[in-house]
Amino acid sequence: MSQGRIFSGMRPTGKLHIGHLSVLENWVKLQDSHECFFGIVDWHALTTAFDNPATLPEHIMDMALDWLSVGLDPEKSAIFVQSHVKQHGELHLLLSMITPLSWLERVPTYKDQIQQLNQQGKDINTYGFLGYPLLMAADILVYRANLVPVGVDQLPHLELCREVARRFNYLYQVSLFPEPQAALSRENVLPGTDGRKMSKSYGNEIAIGIEPKELAQKVRQMVTDPARIRKDDPGHPEVCVVHTYHEFYDAENVASLGESCRAGEIGCVECKKRLTQKLEAVLAPIREKRLSLEQKPEWVKEILIEGQKRAALEAEKTMALAREAMSIK
Repeated sequence: MSQGRIFSGMRPTGKLHIGHLSVLENWVKLQDSHECFFGIVDWHALTTAFDNPATLPEHIMDMALDWLSVGLDPEKSAIFVQSHVKQHGELHLLLSMITPLSWLERVPTYKDQIQQLNQQGKDINTYGFLGYPLLMAADILVYRANLVPVGVDQLPHLELCREVARRFNYLYQVSLFPEPQAALSRENVLPGTDGRKMSKSYGNEIAIGIEPKELAQKVRQMVTDPARIRKDDPGHPEVCVVHTYHEFYDAENVASLGESCRAGEIGCVECKKRLTQKLEAVLAPIREKRLSLEQKPEWVKEILIEGQKRAALEAEKTMALAREAMSIK
């Protein structure tokens, strides 16, 4: 029996990296206990990539392949492209009629991202970017989802979603929209290979479908303790990127590895070899499944079509009630 309904999504901006893996693994678990809708949110991608949309089709297919490779099951979950379910856009429009401008302007990430993108020379002072948290709310509410897997940084967006749901229900004297709660999972705070935030733009990411030779190279490039010059020098694992990865992927042995590092009993080269083996064990099955799926592009497209049909069916039920509440005949 389903424990509730879930919506979650990701922006298709390129192949996913290992930093996304814990999120997807959580989705895979949730689809066994909840009714799940997972959207490839291409309209969200356009809020920042509106000037370069030509790559979207490729990125959408990459994301579908990554999701299926990690274990999302189209028999259990509706997997679809956001823009193919037009009700997302319609509900966003209707909700924009009732949402105070100040609610959008106070979202913490809005001004931060505006500043960051402006520093990169990109003018993102657009209506679409201001409204993306409301589009996110529409994504959730159009399925009347009561649970949303999010990271801590997304909690302000979810609070806005709840406020919008309350306002709609109050204005039109209905109980249409539930107030969705957060499903917080173990966050993957893995840094990039150079210690900065993992990002394709920095070239410090480890792609989910990475080949073994490239994986070994990426691990060899990882930043270690800068104060450690010789193999038998005492190390400081707390400042080492490699150790951070061991904490996440080798929890059973990370304490002894840390002690050996501090005592100068294990060198960085050996430590990196062990990490490469651990990561390869995790990523090899995903890579093999992805390579198999790449040979079946039409089947993957059919999954997205079927997911769109399932999603649109539920979304239209919501929209019929929303239109009625707002006297739209």
